[in-house]
Amino acid sequence: MAGASPHRKSALPSAESETLPAGETLAVLAFSAGYNSSVVLAGVVALGIGAGVAGVFPFLRRRALVSDAISHATLPGVALGFLAGIALGGSGKHLALILPGAAATGILGLLAIQWIRNHTRLTEDTAIGSVLSVFFGLGIVLLSHIQTLGTGGQAGLNSFLLGSTATLSAGEAWFIGGASLATVAIVGLLLKEFRAVAFDEAFAAASGWNVARIDLVMLGLLLVVIVTGLRTVGLVLILALVIIPPCAARLWTDRLGRMVMLSGAFGGLAGWTGGTASAVFPDVPAGSMIVVAAGAIFAVSLILSPVRGLLARASRRGRLPPQPRAPGPDRTAA
Repeated sequence: MAGASPHRKSALPSAESETLPAGETLAVLAFSAGYNSSVVLAGVVALGIGAGVAGVFPFLRRRALVSDAISHATLPGVALGFLAGIALGGSGKHLALILPGAAATGILGLLAIQWIRNHTRLTEDTAIGSVLSVFFGLGIVLLSHIQTLGTGGQAGLNSFLLGSTATLSAGEAWFIGGASLATVAIVGLLLKEFRAVAFDEAFAAASGWNVARIDLVMLGLLLVVIVTGLRTVGLVLILALVIIPPCAARLWTDRLGRMVMLSGAFGGLAGWTGGTASAVFPDVPAGSMIVVAAGAIFAVSLILSPVRGLLARASRRGRLPPQPRAPGPDRTAA
């Protein structure tokens, strides 16, 4: 069921239990609460790491909401992949068709944003809003059509909207881990180019780098993470995993390398703690708990970061000597 807890069957001691005992909670955290629980937890940790790393550069480019457009643009592809599965004589729920379909329409959405931005007078936020609305509307139309078909598999499509962490298989966890590892490797190899484009686009172009191509690689990595995370947290919540960890990491450091590592670590931590929390409270959707955990990491960073945290800023202001006020008008002259 979409949004169900990933550990309800494997980790709970009894059907009537509302929370796990402390010992079993620690076992979940240590990946020793059972095979199913460990598979799910490993999958969401890997997804969080990949999403955190891939989200850094759109964040620095002030294009974080492009990820929102890409995620919504995958919905028509999910529906078309399902219809293709039915046309081939199956139930329609074949990830080998659905995920490539989602990637294809996500790429179309991304290219549409790029074309509108480069060939019209419309601003990028207008392009993002237009592409997001049109593709998401088309996806809803296709899903409505699927609901009228006489097949029994269309209910499972809800998992691509809100996630279905509970049904994550070992194969899917390996797929997510491989995609995240590839994302981290590509970022490491192209960090110099990404740095130049993210901080000084004019310098990158003057140095002979193809800025448009590098930009597409950045967004392509984002697309890979979004497509691999559709089954885990859904296209509605995957947006949070590619935006919140980079925001939290930016509060702790000004160095790009450290920011990339911190963002990946925060994303993995959100998956680890959020997935475990959904086992402790089995009635809470796992995808939502992961996003809540990411929000908690950001809140702690906002308050405690020694670089840009609220407490550090208040402390620095308290140590500064009072600034003299500019002289006002001489009121005695009247």
